[in-house]
Amino acid sequence: MRVALGLEYHGGAFHGWQRQVDVPSVQSDVERALSRVADHPVSVVAAGRTDRGVHATAQVASFETSSKRPMKAWRLGTNSHTSREVKVLWAREVADDFHARYSAVARRYTYLYLMRNDASPLLNGLATPSSHLDADAMHRAAQALVGEQDFSSFRAAGCQSASAQRRVNYLRVHRQGPFAVLEVEANAFVLHMVRNMAGALALVGSGERHEGWVGELLRARDRRVAGPTAPSQGLYLTGVTYPGMDFPQPHLPPPLAALER
Repeated sequence: MRVALGLEYHGGAFHGWQRQVDVPSVQSDVERALSRVADHPVSVVAAGRTDRGVHATAQVASFETSSKRPMKAWRLGTNSHTSREVKVLWAREVADDFHARYSAVARRYTYLYLMRNDASPLLNGLATPSSHLDADAMHRAAQALVGEQDFSSFRAAGCQSASAQRRVNYLRVHRQGPFAVLEVEANAFVLHMVRNMAGALALVGSGERHEGWVGELLRARDRRVAGPTAPSQGLYLTGVTYPGMDFPQPHLPPPLAALER
């Protein structure tokens, strides 16, 4: 049987999604919990291998098991063994050819900048403190990044992808309460792509760079001329799209959800 899981987690507790030696990872935490429920070793794959410190409200993972358990048991049983920073939101039986990473056709991320003079202890690790940013200017500049293009200028040096060609479906920046909110969807992302976009757009928002500069960076295809990499704490994986699947809808990052209550 193959099972898909919806996961949420606080990335500050982990050294990223991917299993590593001697450091905590989301993958290891989930696999350890699932193995106890399944009563055999379980290996999971995820839609996106988030970096150290990056959060998720809608990560999707899949695994195979020879154990027969009701879907409720995969959710509640696993949650009884995970750390408090990671939880299963839902579990669904899926077809044998479903793969959390390769079956996905789009992924969505949200980046949060908290615009206030002093950092908030209540939002520590959940948003990136910033001075005032012009969200409208950032949005206009961001439109140069929409479409299928070479994102070499927004690709970290350690990226192992064969190509930097990606298709960005949309990239929006808007003001919501005290936050500048960046929302982006693409078929896939190269290493640190969203954080590098967020870092460059923040320079536009602060007035340090003009709006056309982001397009110039893209055309340069050279990471050495680009802006800084934004901190991981403001980044959330907020959605994954699979054709024909009716997985539960993801929810907002906690700081934005609190504004809508």
